[in-house]
Amino acid sequence: MSAEPLEAAPQRQAMLFGDPLEGIDTDEVGYRGPVACAAAGITYRQLDYWARTGLLQPSIRAARGSGSQRLYSFRDILVLKVVKKLLDAGVSLQQVRIAVAQLQNRGVDDLSAITLMSDGASVYECTSTDEVIDLLQGGQGVFGIAVGRVWREVEGSLADLPVEHSEDRFVDELAERRRKRLSAS
Repeated sequence: MSAEPLEAAPQRQAMLFGDPLEGIDTDEVGYRGPVACAAAGITYRQLDYWARTGLLQPSIRAARGSGSQRLYSFRDILVLKVVKKLLDAGVSLQQVRIAVAQLQNRGVDDLSAITLMSDGASVYECTSTDEVIDLLQGGQGVFGIAVGRVWREVEGSLADLPVEHSEDRFVDELAERRRKRLSAS
């Protein structure tokens, strides 16, 4: 069994120890930009650039103009941290975009079982120890990122940071006053 480059269609592999995010409602809980930056170890400028260029859009709430807040899910922050690690290791932005596209197609529980390996030019997805060994024996792997370990780092970073629920939404005070004035008339 050998690892496949991320361009190939991913195969599903069952989790061995259940859902690592049990108890976290990933559809209801989100994190604002500054919290996502702190947990992922990136600057707000990087986060904003990546969102505007489509590298990674927030999955809970996108920006809706000046003053609105993006809301990132746990999975988004996990992928942000993986992106940072890939870029820090010298992987090209083109390869990072391919990796992000593949990672976004997976659930969080699937992500925690993946090890990303790279030879500097391509990124490979490994879901078993055998695939990692095959890749290393073939001389293709230079470094690896165990996404499960990154998951634990992000979880630890988010433990003491503020969370926001998706029903908390941006309120346009002026529009709210107009609505109240019109309903009173």
